[in-house]
Amino acid sequence: MRWVPENDRATGDGDLRLMGLGRLRGHYGGTAGGDRLCRPGGWATTETKAGPSGRAMAGQVMAGRGTAGQGTAQATPPRAWQRMLSGRRLDLLDPSPLDIEIEDIAHGLSRVARWNGQTEGAHPYSVAQHSLLVEALMLRARPRATAAERLAALLHDAPEYVIGDMISPFKAALGLDYRAFEARLAGAVHLRFGLPAVLSEALEARIKRADRLSAWFEATQLAGFAPSEAARFFPRPRAAWAEEIILEPAPAEDVRLRFLDRFQHLSAALGERA
Repeated sequence: MRWVPENDRATGDGDLRLMGLGRLRGHYGGTAGGDRLCRPGGWATTETKAGPSGRAMAGQVMAGRGTAGQGTAQATPPRAWQRMLSGRRLDLLDPSPLDIEIEDIAHGLSRVARWNGQTEGAHPYSVAQHSLLVEALMLRARPRATAAERLAALLHDAPEYVIGDMISPFKAALGLDYRAFEARLAGAVHLRFGLPAVLSEALEARIKRADRLSAWFEATQLAGFAPSEAARFFPRPRAAWAEEIILEPAPAEDVRLRFLDRFQHLSAALGERA
């Protein structure tokens, strides 16, 4: 994948977008089947396709106004971006760190329900509340965790502010395409907040352990699982402090503010150690 201006006049936000996406290129590589052309107003794709004789036909351009070579009546391509309440417009296929704001993440995650909403309580148990729990559990297991590691734990489900929370069986059914999409968005989130686009395997494993441990508490306290059933899918906590973990779904606005407060605390600590 090579990122180039559609014309020689890509300035301002266009240049910044190229910078942000260029940093991601090294981690995720190119896209088979064509190059992406960047312009301030949107994206275009040049593709190479085989014709009836088997020879390659290059240069077909798919842009916002249709496909080259067609008549004047051309269909508008499907929208692949989402406008956020911050005013940012996030390209879902090629997310730029510059279009990601923590306020949008906190707002979205505090309104996305875990367990497909099948939890007890007057309020949905949100992904934001789950993220706070995962960060707290990782700190319990590793008291010397750095601010960067704890921030990574807090943001481990950040892509779900765009794509929503999918239960694990559904993720498995969707396969690798979903995982790649999620990884691209996670990489953009990490870069936006001063973390490596791709976390180390060791850190990923620690966050995953805290994530699975949180699922035990959520399953047995909120989602109707008996301990014996939950033990078939999630690790049973053995530490003495496990009895101190009591979950109660909170209102979305309360969780949003708690998530933002925790983020600001960890970001400040990360900045102090930089």
